[in-house]
Amino acid sequence: MPHRYAAGAIPGFCPGPGRDKIPGMSTLALLGLGFALGLRHAADPDHVIAVTAIASRYKRAGPAARVGAVWGLGHTLTLALVGGGVILFNLAVPPRVALAFEFAVGIALTVVGMLNVAGRGGFASDVDPGAGIPSLRAFVMGLVHGLAGSAAVALLVLATVREPVAGCLYLLVFGLGTLLGMTLITLSLASPVALASRRWSWSGRGLRLATGLVSLAFGAYVMFQTGWVEGLFGGN
Repeated sequence: MPHRYAAGAIPGFCPGPGRDKIPGMSTLALLGLGFALGLRHAADPDHVIAVTAIASRYKRAGPAARVGAVWGLGHTLTLALVGGGVILFNLAVPPRVALAFEFAVGIALTVVGMLNVAGRGGFASDVDPGAGIPSLRAFVMGLVHGLAGSAAVALLVLATVREPVAGCLYLLVFGLGTLLGMTLITLSLASPVALASRRWSWSGRGLRLATGLVSLAFGAYVMFQTGWVEGLFGGN
């Protein structure tokens, strides 16, 4: 995951004045590709782990699915800003900045994991004023992931599009695909959680701890991989 699709590692991410549409690809096909890539992008391991750790605090599938949708909104917002800069202003993201975004994802995953491990109780109450905090965390996580290098999967096609309107439409459908994909993934994961909560009252604490440990471990892996293996710290 770390830096596989980092912005600076993709040929054509720093678009030049000679970019053009992919040969033989119509606008409709381009939008279909964007939607399909958005659905696929939602299934990246770091996305699933982050949202699962946050949504595990809910004992009903509906509120948990809302967490996935909120994550998608945050992701789409930052991706639209970055992609808009690429389309309209020919902006480029230096490789080290892309690595820093990836490292921020690792930090966010670690923080979410620590909150789950150190948290109290099991499931959040749907009527508790504090129950909206997981949605806020999901939104922030979406913002961070939207900045990370893996989101450059979307910008790979943007770098080949000449028409700003087609590029913006592509970016929009990519975001919608990611939002829908994350909502469906969260819903599919939350349904068995809801079933378990009705059968075993202790399941909330166990799920919170399990998802927290996974998020904590994966966040530490991302930080190590990005910071030292990929060369954020000490690289040329």
